[in-house]
Amino acid sequence: MTEIISVRFKSGGKDYYFNPNGLQVEEGQEVIIETAKGMECATCVKGNSMIDEEELISPLRPVVRIATPGDLRQLEENRKKEARAFQICQQKIAEHGLEMKLIEVEYSFDGSKILFFFTADGRVDFRALVKDLASVFRTRIELRQIGVRDEAKMLGGLGVCGRAYCCSTFLDDFHPVSIKMAKTQNLSLNPTKISGACGRLMCCLKYEQDAYQDLIKRAPKQDSLVETPDGVGTVCQVNLLRESSKVILDSDPDSPKIYPNSDLTVIRSGKGRRPAGYEKPEEDEVRPAPQQRRERSAPPRERESSAPREPSQASERRPVRSAGQRQPQEDVPPVSPEQEEPRRSRPHYRRHRSHGQGGQSGSEA
Repeated sequence: MTEIISVRFKSGGKDYYFNPNGLQVEEGQEVIIETAKGMECATCVKGNSMIDEEELISPLRPVVRIATPGDLRQLEENRKKEARAFQICQQKIAEHGLEMKLIEVEYSFDGSKILFFFTADGRVDFRALVKDLASVFRTRIELRQIGVRDEAKMLGGLGVCGRAYCCSTFLDDFHPVSIKMAKTQNLSLNPTKISGACGRLMCCLKYEQDAYQDLIKRAPKQDSLVETPDGVGTVCQVNLLRESSKVILDSDPDSPKIYPNSDLTVIRSGKGRRPAGYEKPEEDEVRPAPQQRRERSAPPRERESSAPREPSQASERRPVRSAGQRQPQEDVPPVSPEQEEPRRSRPHYRRHRSHGQGGQSGSEA
């Protein structure tokens, strides 16, 4: 087990583990830590705790100290410098005529580097811009191109639900979102209704997908034939979140009723034909045997033919043959060829083509 603290550099950013180095840090305190980029100031989001060493990806860096009042004043001065650098950079972008949008400026804690975040449709040649900015601020300059989702995360705002953007509050990473998730959640496929302020599909479609898939397993499909406490009907609407369904009853099709999914028994899932001869089973009703059901459903002629007939006198005298048994033949003396009646020959007509003029044809007996 290893003792760690969890810190966050920006609101809505990722959490990182650091070695408290013997310090007792409480949640919400500002700490000065050593990173690969130098000294940085971060906010503690989880105090001293123990975790398994297997969860650590890389060796822990130590916490230098808990932020002092002087460190907090330095942090405030950096915020003021960032606002001034933002205005200067916008002027330089306009002078160079670059098609890029400046989003945010970030000063390092010790002021040794300034980071500019921007968005653009394609690649931008900003080498001349970097030289101008370096001549003004006399420090290291870095320009970083980001996407539209990162832009929304940095700027923040309110979504269509009335709450702050998920990406700027608690989402650590961006996950791919597809239109299939909107279909699964039975949402409108209008892009303006399922897209966020960044113009991409809303992130909440992703982390709500697992809950909807679990609800779909327990819900009947649309147009399913179900049994309800009031009779047989067809599902016309499914409410996944309430776990209920609206059913059009066969006995009263003009007034659909809503039932919990637990009260429904699915007879046919989805669209299709109603099972032949289906009737709702009654407890006190004795269902006919399969042979009787076939006789009832058979046409009149077939029922008459299937009814037993009285044996006639001829049938009584006729012996019953089993399958594969041949009827014995009576002993009849053979007939000689002289006694055999000659068969009448049938006249044969032959059609031939005459070779005379006119191509006439005749027949010959």
